[in-house]
Amino acid sequence: MILEIGFVLFAYLCGSLSAAIVTCKLMGLPDPRSEGSKNPGATNVLRIGGKKAALITLAGDSIKGVIPVVLAHVFGVEGYWLAATALAAFLGHLYPIFFGFEGGKGVATGFGVIYALEWRLGLLLTAIWLVMAVLFRYSSLAALTAFSAAPVLAAFYWPQYTVPLVLLSVLLIYRHQSNIRNLMQGKENKLGQKKSEPK
Repeated sequence: MILEIGFVLFAYLCGSLSAAIVTCKLMGLPDPRSEGSKNPGATNVLRIGGKKAALITLAGDSIKGVIPVVLAHVFGVEGYWLAATALAAFLGHLYPIFFGFEGGKGVATGFGVIYALEWRLGLLLTAIWLVMAVLFRYSSLAALTAFSAAPVLAAFYWPQYTVPLVLLSVLLIYRHQSNIRNLMQGKENKLGQKKSEPK
């Protein structure tokens, strides 16, 4: 039990390391919490710092979800405790203790923890994201669709992860409230479209 709780805490601390904020600071870019959409995530970093900074952010946010889950698995943490470890990393990204609990929306970290939990589910969700992105050109819509499907797919094939993935998906959808409003109003920016004003 102590080992499992330790990994949950470790995962939360890993998740709390904001790749967007750290990358922007190291590259001399504006704080992503004060520019663009004010979201410390890869999409906003792309907007204010370009592709290189965005790719570094995307990789960092994904890896910090992978590392604690993989390590927990190596040390024999399985089942619901492994899922709790994944959820803790995701929560760390959303509400990072190191940055005043002002985190991102969780897409990259969410994919990271899901790939670490079950790579086949990760591939299915990536395929859903890609199809939606190609068809509709909205990154937010693609993410919302993929993560809404996550607990449904888990319920059929990996039931031990269903409850944590329901929580993860609900939190991700909650963090995308502004995107959902923009989608409904036809104001959401499409992939490749320059954002004209913060939303």
